[in-house]
Amino acid sequence: PCLTRLCSPLAEKTGKVLGEFCRCYKEQYGVALFNSVRYEIEGNGGPQAQLLHRKVPLEDHVIYSGNLFQYIEENKKWRNRFCVVPHNYGLVLYENKLAYERDLSPRVLVNSAGYKILTSVDQYLELVNSSLPGVTPKSGHSPILKCPTDFPLILWHPYARHYYFCVMTGKEQEKWRAVFQDCVRHCNNGISEDSKVEAPAFTDAVRMYRQSKEQYGTWDMLCGNEIQVLSNLVMEELLPELRTTIGPRLKGKAQERQRTWIQISDAVYRMVYEQTKAQYDAVMAKCEQERPQMESTIRTDMDQIITSKEHLASKIRAFVLPKAEVCVRNHVQPYISSILEALMTPTSQGFAEVREVFFKEVTDMNMNIVNEGGLEKLVEYMEKLSHLAFHPVKMQSCYEKMDQLKLEGLQQRFDVSSTSVFKQRAQIHMRQQMDDAVYTFETLLHQELGKLQGKDDLCKSIQRILERVLKKYDYDSSTVRKKFFREALLQITIPFLLKKLAPTCKGELAKFQELIFEDFSSFILVENTYEEVVLQSVMKDIMQAVKEAAVQRKHNLYRDSMVMHNSDPNLHLLGEGMPIDWGEEYSGQPEAEPAADKRRRAKQVVSVIQDDEGVLPYEVGAEALLQPGSPEPREPEEPDRGAAPSSPAGVEEIREALAKESLGDGVKAEERLTNADVPSGASVQHAVPASPKPGADVPSEPEVPHAAPASPAPGAETPSPSAGTACHQPSDKETGEEVAPPSGECSPPQPTGTTESSEGVQTEF
Repeated sequence: PCLTRLCSPLAEKTGKVLGEFCRCYKEQYGVALFNSVRYEIEGNGGPQAQLLHRKVPLEDHVIYSGNLFQYIEENKKWRNRFCVVPHNYGLVLYENKLAYERDLSPRVLVNSAGYKILTSVDQYLELVNSSLPGVTPKSGHSPILKCPTDFPLILWHPYARHYYFCVMTGKEQEKWRAVFQDCVRHCNNGISEDSKVEAPAFTDAVRMYRQSKEQYGTWDMLCGNEIQVLSNLVMEELLPELRTTIGPRLKGKAQERQRTWIQISDAVYRMVYEQTKAQYDAVMAKCEQERPQMESTIRTDMDQIITSKEHLASKIRAFVLPKAEVCVRNHVQPYISSILEALMTPTSQGFAEVREVFFKEVTDMNMNIVNEGGLEKLVEYMEKLSHLAFHPVKMQSCYEKMDQLKLEGLQQRFDVSSTSVFKQRAQIHMRQQMDDAVYTFETLLHQELGKLQGKDDLCKSIQRILERVLKKYDYDSSTVRKKFFREALLQITIPFLLKKLAPTCKGELAKFQELIFEDFSSFILVENTYEEVVLQSVMKDIMQAVKEAAVQRKHNLYRDSMVMHNSDPNLHLLGEGMPIDWGEEYSGQPEAEPAADKRRRAKQVVSVIQDDEGVLPYEVGAEALLQPGSPEPREPEEPDRGAAPSSPAGVEEIREALAKESLGDGVKAEERLTNADVPSGASVQHAVPASPKPGADVPSEPEVPHAAPASPAPGAETPSPSAGTACHQPSDKETGEEVAPPSGECSPPQPTGTTESSEGVQTEF
């Protein structure tokens, strides 16, 4: 009830924040459009990449699928779920595997942007206790969550609902953790870099808005797509006030108050998300409507705009530069080499590991072809190799190198809230470089296949192409790392300088506004020009530091003078061709494969776990399946419904419950929900994995992230299709915006002719 009374004030506050942001966005849109057109006309002199970039993304694969337990908050019970991670990195949870194979609606759709993956209940309880100060369960009382096994996987978000999972073994936990982290990494990077106007306008508007609130430095919640980031921006301002207003009114035990607070925060987040989407879409539409006229003015008056901007910059430079140079000399310059060294060591180790993993995978493939022979085996291996960059477990040894990144005292000095921004960015670069190397290799090999005579020629050709690709990788990885180091140093130092200079400079900037012609005021902003001058004051020192690091060759960086121009003039022409489908091209099938069948044979990137006993605790015999229309088993009421079964007896209880309620022919159709990362109209298919042969890619002992990738054996791939769901627009009840009392049970809408369980259907943005 207290939340209902606050709906109007919350909407008003949200509208105010969004109004201020939209004003910033419209200003930055004109600047970004001018910069884009200028870049298009003047071009760039940057080094040319040697590796090919995949223009058509791989979409015929599933990253991972398997069973795990999920804690259902509505009825406070653990349930078995079949989880599918499609190529778009959304988490899609089904009632069971049969529901997935029959293309029924998923139970839960999760976009994991902004989430943290926790593998300890204690970690989670610490975050929950800090989210609502003054509300901490007394020692000896049951905590908000108890896990029935020792291997939890918890998705925690500062504003949205939390998701609780657990598995039976540490090996499963490690694999799922790698998969979940890859999902978070991908979803966090939700603002498309292909957009040369909207993306920079949005990120600059976020930065300018936060700086207007005296918030400088990196921001951990710049996660997801534009709507998610903007919702986080609003929640950052709403939450303290909401906590002060609602916190004291919460009733019940500490655990119940914590649980209620999480539900309230999630409900507010959803309300904010809907309002944000409407307002942001409106301002986007207005900017797009005005774009043709603005672009026409820019192209017509480009020279005059540039001259006007340079005149403004010269005046601001004369005022700001002396102060900025003193600040750089005293507070930044002495620390640049230390920051750079802290960045370079883990980043270079990660890129070296990418090179090593790629080399080992190709070498193992070549050795297996020598032993087994034949083009057919090459096709099998190449289909797996093409997805190497999207294999979370094999790439984990590369990603985890960035965990060593520590800025220590520098982090406090430069107001860097967390190093996660830099870790994640480097990991995304690693994945991209791996995919570029793989794509270049398969393109060159595909070109050579028609010229080869026998197995010996094939193996020699693979080795020769591998060496060519590694040389190109070394050059490109050096270029990417140097750019990453420069950008990271700027991200760390520029906000610090702006904050230092603000008391003496920011108040004086208004007087420079009169230097801008009114016709050009949409494309030249005093604040942006001021920041460019501050950037110039430190850029020389940053460039020099990176150059000296390259000369030392300590981290295998090429010097700037070493430029590979057109070393492979025909290679980039090959990259313009159609994508290579190894299975389709060399399968010997005379007719084109229907799209539905192609989805059905889609490969699963990560092999399914098999524990030592060879039987997963989730698998239930056919005799235990319910008949259509069978009711769910009723379980006796317990005094404390918030407490989950304790281990190990709780595991047995879960197994018994699963044996009773595992769905078969009685799986019920549910209404579909929309989610930002689940494509509308796509269907879900699945093929039952074949039994692996001895020594196959589905091991009896699961893969560990630290272990070197094993060489695959023939016929070892476990077929599994790409995942997606067909969706319709959800109603208010479906989106879960109505927060039920903590002790109550949710009753979701029931489609005609079906029987819904009390768990309901959940969705996440």
